[in-house]
Amino acid sequence: MKLLNVKGCSDYLPKEQVIRNYINDKLKETFIEFGYQPIETPILCYYDILSGKYDEDNDILKEIYKLSDQGGRELGLRYDLTVPFAKFIALNKNKIVLPFKRYEISKVFRDGPIKLGRDREFTQCDVDVVGLSGQMIEAECLSLYVSAFNKLGIGINIKYNSRNLIRGLILSCGVNEDKISAVITIIDKMNKITHDEFVDSLLKLGLDESQIDRLLDLFKLSLSDLNSEFSNSDILEINTGLMEINSLDKYIDGLGIREYCSFDPTLARGQDYYTGNVFEVFDKSGYVTSSIGAGGRYDNMITEYIDDGNIYPAIGISFGLSSIYEILKNRDDIIDDSLIDLYIIPMDTDLVSLSLANKLRNKGVRVSVEMNKRKIKKCFEWANKNNVPYVMVIGDNEVDSGSINIKNMKTGEVLEYKIDDIDKIKDDIL
Repeated sequence: MKLLNVKGCSDYLPKEQVIRNYINDKLKETFIEFGYQPIETPILCYYDILSGKYDEDNDILKEIYKLSDQGGRELGLRYDLTVPFAKFIALNKNKIVLPFKRYEISKVFRDGPIKLGRDREFTQCDVDVVGLSGQMIEAECLSLYVSAFNKLGIGINIKYNSRNLIRGLILSCGVNEDKISAVITIIDKMNKITHDEFVDSLLKLGLDESQIDRLLDLFKLSLSDLNSEFSNSDILEINTGLMEINSLDKYIDGLGIREYCSFDPTLARGQDYYTGNVFEVFDKSGYVTSSIGAGGRYDNMITEYIDDGNIYPAIGISFGLSSIYEILKNRDDIIDDSLIDLYIIPMDTDLVSLSLANKLRNKGVRVSVEMNKRKIKKCFEWANKNNVPYVMVIGDNEVDSGSINIKNMKTGEVLEYKIDDIDKIKDDIL
């Protein structure tokens, strides 16, 4: 049997996991500051729930891991946390109070292309709000992005747009309603593919050259130009989209986060469940080229799941933890050289050593105790390999005298302490 990980799945060594935990902790800290509550949803879902919001050509359907249980029921591994959240609200609507703000950090799975910052098994991090309409909560989500990435020390650019505006602009070019979803998918790739690839894709959908030329012109316009050109539009989607974008724009300026945000008329997000403004976050340094966060408004999904005559407006944003990890993994300020502060070597003093270790741990010292009864030389070699800064040997003489020595492994200096002077030991080690 050949031992290897599935492509797109990774093991994380302790120092790598420390960075991942650091990222999660900083994000949770931000979510709590903004009033979000933690929940957890199942990894396994019924396939029709995962696939029900998409047409059969949507890229996301190709990435769902499908399986069946012993009863022959079609299941799938969740590919994001948004659909499970909609299901969560539908199943628990009588146990929560709206508006409800949640966050969840959990595993998701996608059978898609693999590149830097994009795996098949990865941890996704989402915040969602159900029960609030309008751009005020959307602006708060953008502020949350800014706050979180500032805590992580990552410069960002947030791109934003309206799905309504995109639909309206496509309709203004005379495109049939039944082709709009497919055209949106191509528009979303406009800045990622060549001009010829863009044109060929639209020709294959049945658009003529005049429609394609018009689309090319429209989706290069600035927000100011779009406002001018469509100031008296009779297309509802254009008017709604411009209202959504202009309203969000005022909040962006008012909150002083304009330097982080820019309008992008081609941004659509791939999921058809988005109903209003959408967002994508990019690493300003360009080290990771794919988005490191994304989201938007999806007012219909939960409403349709519950189907009780009420409207359940919702908005959600996500953080690309794998991409964020790639950006931060070489940062020296996140992780110490060692994950252990003190290594205690008992010389037939197991109970005393364990007791002392616990006392120091209660003071915040990270302590590891030797339990293999290796020779002193081997123990010190282990300490050096793991960059442990301090080593203590405890034998009968130390116990009888009540005095212990701690060696600084970097300088070679040996310091003497009373065995019960826990605070002094802690202060010097930390």
